[in-house]
Amino acid sequence: MHNLAAKRTAKLREQMAKHGIDLYVVPTADYHGSEYVGEHFKAREYITGFTGSAGTAVITMEEAGLWTDGRYFIQAKEQLQGSGVTLQRMEEEGVPSVKEYIESKLKPGGCLGFDGRTVCAKAGEEYETLAAAKQAKLDTTKDLAGQIWENRPPLSKEPFFVLEEAYAGCTVAKKLSMVRAKMEEKGADLHILSSLYDIAWLLNVRGGDISHVPVVLSYLVLSKKECVWFVQEDIITDAQKEFLSENQITTMPYDAVYAYVAAASAKAVLYDEHSVNYMLLQSIPKQAKRIAGQNPTELLKAVKNPTELRNTVTAHIKDGLAFTKFMYWLKTNIGKIPMTERSASDYLEQLRRAQENFLDLSFDTICAYGANAAKMHYAATPESDATLKPEGFLLVDSGGHYLEGTTDITRTMALGPVTEEMRRNFTAVLRANLNLADAKFLYGCKGIQLDILAREPLWELCLDYKCGTGHGVGHILNVHEGPNAFRWRLREGEESKDNGVLEEGMVTTDEPGVYIEGAYGIRIENELVCRRAQKNEYGQFMRFETITYAPVDLDAVDERYLSPCEKERLNAYHRKVYETLSPHLPDAEREWLKEYTREI
Repeated sequence: MHNLAAKRTAKLREQMAKHGIDLYVVPTADYHGSEYVGEHFKAREYITGFTGSAGTAVITMEEAGLWTDGRYFIQAKEQLQGSGVTLQRMEEEGVPSVKEYIESKLKPGGCLGFDGRTVCAKAGEEYETLAAAKQAKLDTTKDLAGQIWENRPPLSKEPFFVLEEAYAGCTVAKKLSMVRAKMEEKGADLHILSSLYDIAWLLNVRGGDISHVPVVLSYLVLSKKECVWFVQEDIITDAQKEFLSENQITTMPYDAVYAYVAAASAKAVLYDEHSVNYMLLQSIPKQAKRIAGQNPTELLKAVKNPTELRNTVTAHIKDGLAFTKFMYWLKTNIGKIPMTERSASDYLEQLRRAQENFLDLSFDTICAYGANAAKMHYAATPESDATLKPEGFLLVDSGGHYLEGTTDITRTMALGPVTEEMRRNFTAVLRANLNLADAKFLYGCKGIQLDILAREPLWELCLDYKCGTGHGVGHILNVHEGPNAFRWRLREGEESKDNGVLEEGMVTTDEPGVYIEGAYGIRIENELVCRRAQKNEYGQFMRFETITYAPVDLDAVDERYLSPCEKERLNAYHRKVYETLSPHLPDAEREWLKEYTREI
């Protein structure tokens, strides 16, 4: 793969020279600002060989760089070795940002290029400003990666289904009415919606155009009277056409959105600059006022309605049963039957698929043994598939989509003897998880103000993890969802992104960790629902309810590091797990669970 990357960057440079482009940017993106992308859009992976879900490549005639975040430092270091592509560790001391790098390398009068469909409006405008300051040209019309990509996978065109109101909890008509009301508040008479998650939520549809993300490749343009869905129309069945007609939704071809927006007579256009792409931004008529802001749908879908919350709890009970059965199998069979990362992951998937109304995994399972678990988003391959032994830690981060909701759970399990350091660090991660889950705070707080509750037990040991502590969870959508999140700092330009006020009904993960390169990784993850607590003269207090049900591995806990309060938090959680799951388990598994949720 390393030689392939070198050959592909060389071919890309040939195209750059042909078109007079000095620097070319290849982001990890589709045309919609999606976090995960379909096979057709994995141009950055094709060029560099790095397979992580986040990263930006910048190619010059002399250099090639790959920017990614702390989740992928170890993986990228391995995958880029010998490729000629330099790893740029984002947010590390002395490492320039993508923008700073381009600014330093773009010569006056030069040319900066990128495919304007794969760069978001915000970044595109920043590149535009940067190029103007250098009296440089901007070429945004050429997909150079696509020109050299042999046998490129076609655009995905999977069927979709309508999510019934019993699961969605709200009609399409009501959702459209709520969004139009928000448009009116902002003074917009046209709203361009590019986010695939928001479109799926708004129309109560779920598809399969991104692996494990049930969305439909499409755009949507909403006015006071019209709702136009730009989609690959041949996937729509007669019954779905009737559903769309009933909700006064018109369809047009997927690529027709650019011409439609350009011909619009709107006075003011609302769009999200993080998901609408630069080419679509450029299509907005010059006379129209541009209102860059958060999609109204983003907050509406993040605050789960009562039906969604009730169903989500049901989904977590099913998922907890599957994962607890997996833990029982793992702990009782390790060292007795052959196991590898991949075979264990496959067994867990079988248990999930056996649950009623299971749809799909919510992401590729991370089943990582020993040193592999230090790579936060590790994915076992036939070459890396480690044999599980009755010693050390196994980290499993996994989840599922059910008709009732989406789950995301991580457990780190001791398969046998572990060192005192490993037990100390495991207990610190457990303390971190419990501290955040037990938070009580005034309404108006954001995740950035609560993150310290999770990091403090680790910072006490001069340890940290190079990622956020938690993310919002979509409802049968992307497992990562904003604007709610837990993190201690924001990247440049992200003042409003994933930094929303924690509202009642939001679901956010709580997943602190420790990652020791070359040795092991630890993560414990539960999902939390934000609820109202008491209200008094100081204001409205808020709290969290944990809705993930599976034991924490007591074999890895060192009780010496737990305070009486922390022990009671753990005991209370384990009581809840046992009370919730035990009625649904056969005798042997129930007795095992009773032991693994015992009081300490």
